[in-house]
Amino acid sequence: MNAPRIVLASTSRYRAELLRRLLSDFEQVAPGVDEFVEPGEAPDERAARLARLKALAVAEKISDAIVIGSDQVAELDGRVLDKPGSAAIARAQLQMCSGHAAQFHTSVCVLDTRRGRHAAQATDLTRVVFRTLSADEITRYVERERPLDCAGGFKAEALGISLFDRIEGTDPTALIGLPLIALARLLRECGLALP
Repeated sequence: MNAPRIVLASTSRYRAELLRRLLSDFEQVAPGVDEFVEPGEAPDERAARLARLKALAVAEKISDAIVIGSDQVAELDGRVLDKPGSAAIARAQLQMCSGHAAQFHTSVCVLDTRRGRHAAQATDLTRVVFRTLSADEITRYVERERPLDCAGGFKAEALGISLFDRIEGTDPTALIGLPLIALARLLRECGLALP
């Protein structure tokens, strides 16, 4: 039996690096989804909705495949921390996080278009407790790592780990952007042999 075509509905290099831990052969397709916020939408609901929309957008273009969509929403005291996009916003977000705990909701949606778009989804919650950070530490970190395309403004898989007191969660890969424990379960449910 041939292995099914696997498509990651993302252009994120971080998600692709994570997926390579499970699968060596997959494609990446940009979902082209507008990541708008629904009024009153909770951060975990936003992550789940966007993961599903990304998978659906790519599934519209590609049939006979397993499509993986994912999204992550960071929050601090109910306030969403988006990808900063600039060094000034990254510094401001990290200053807000200093001495506090932020939550990261990382959702994954798997659509099996071989079976008429059978969908399965999971959302992981990771709590990151930041140590108290000085303005100099924040500036040095942002200048060195340039985490402008990461939710919350840091990269836990690199120097960002030095910003924390602790990480609380069930899947360390979820904080990087793709919860592999949940994804492996969803892929097995689609008939993939892992490992």
